[in-house]
Amino acid sequence: MTLAIDAMGGDFGPCVTVPAALQALASHSELFLLLVGHPDTLMPLLAKADSSLMGRLQVIPAESVIASDARPAQAIRNSRGSSMRVALEMVKEGRAQACISAGNTGALMGLSTLLLKPLDGIKRPALMSVLPHQQQGKTVVLDLGANVGSDSAMLVQFAVMGSVMAEHVLGIARPRVALLNIGHEETKGLETIRDAAAVLRESPQINYIGYLEGNELLTGKTDVMVCDGFVGNVTLKTMEGVVRMFLSLLKSSGEGKKRSWWLQLLGRWIQKRLTKRFGASQP
Repeated sequence: MTLAIDAMGGDFGPCVTVPAALQALASHSELFLLLVGHPDTLMPLLAKADSSLMGRLQVIPAESVIASDARPAQAIRNSRGSSMRVALEMVKEGRAQACISAGNTGALMGLSTLLLKPLDGIKRPALMSVLPHQQQGKTVVLDLGANVGSDSAMLVQFAVMGSVMAEHVLGIARPRVALLNIGHEETKGLETIRDAAAVLRESPQINYIGYLEGNELLTGKTDVMVCDGFVGNVTLKTMEGVVRMFLSLLKSSGEGKKRSWWLQLLGRWIQKRLTKRFGASQP
C-alpha cells in the first residue's frame, strides 16, 4: 500500500510527521510512503534514517503550505502547489491509495471533495473517530465537524459510511448503528433525525438499533454513532475536556502533601490508561 503524506501539515509540521512516517515504515514492511513537502526542510530530517526504510519512501516537492487558520474557501482557491493538494493529487492520479494530513481540516474536506469526488450516493465527506468503550470494544463516531448542518439524507449516508468502516476496518460483523438524540422515544429530536431514523429502519443493509443519548456513547451499546458535525464536534471536545480535567486532578491531588506510595502508583496507572485510550480521539 502506498500513502501520500502531507508532511508540512499539522501544528508541528515535519518535526512530527517525518519521525512518524519513519516509525510507520519500520512497523509495516508492506508500506510505501510519498512524503509531500519542501525538500529543503524534509531532507535534513531524513539524513539519519535507515537506508532500508528510505527505499520505501519518496519525497514529492511542494511549493507552499495551507495555513491552519486559513478560511476553507480562500485556502482552496490558493491551494495549487500546496503540500495538501499535491498529496491529494497523488491519490487522484493513482500513485497513492490514500492521503494523510494533519493540516487545515476545512481545506482538507473541501479539496478532497473537489479533487477525489464522493462515491455515488454520498453527498459529503464526514470526519470520524474510533472511541473506546467500557465493554473493551470500539465505537465509530461521525460526523465530528466536517458538516455543521446535515439533512436527513446526509445522516443516512453517514450511517452507511460508519457501518462500512466498522465492518471492514474494525472487523465487526453486522455493526449496530444508532442516531445520537436527546431521548429514546421516536417522537424526540429534530425533524432531520426523525426522518433519518425512518429511512434507516427500512434499510435491510443497516443494522439500525434506534436512538441513543450522549451519556451512552461510551457504554458499548452501539458500534456506530451518527450525528451532525456540530453536535459531534461539541460532544468530542466536551469529552476531551473531561478527560483532561480528570488527568489534571490526578496530577494535582498529591501536590503539597504526602501521598501513600500505592496512591501515587494508582494515579500514574490511571493516567497512562486514560491517555492511551483517549489520546488519539481527535480526528
